[in-house]
Amino acid sequence: MSEYREGARASSEQRKAVFKPAVIQNLEDAGCDKQTVEQFIKLEKAGEKQGQLRLLERHRRSLLDNVHKKQKQIDCLDYLVYQMKKGRENE
Repeated sequence: MSEYREGARASSEQRKAVFKPAVIQNLEDAGCDKQTVEQFIKLEKAGEKQGQLRLLERHRRSLLDNVHKKQKQIDCLDYLVYQMKKGRENE
């Protein structure tokens, strides 16, 4: 029975070892810089889940702001293309 518990404990420890790099990879894939990742880890070690959530929300807002800026740039290009095509039709 103790072998089973040790095996279960090792499995749990293995999951933790795999979980943390997966979280770090996810943060990096989401565009978090090194400073944000380090802050997230620091908050994790301190048990500050609310702080982690605030950090993630702040990064999400930043990403969304960038999406809106890029969308505006696309809209400007689309309008220019529209105007150029419209001008060609009038020639």
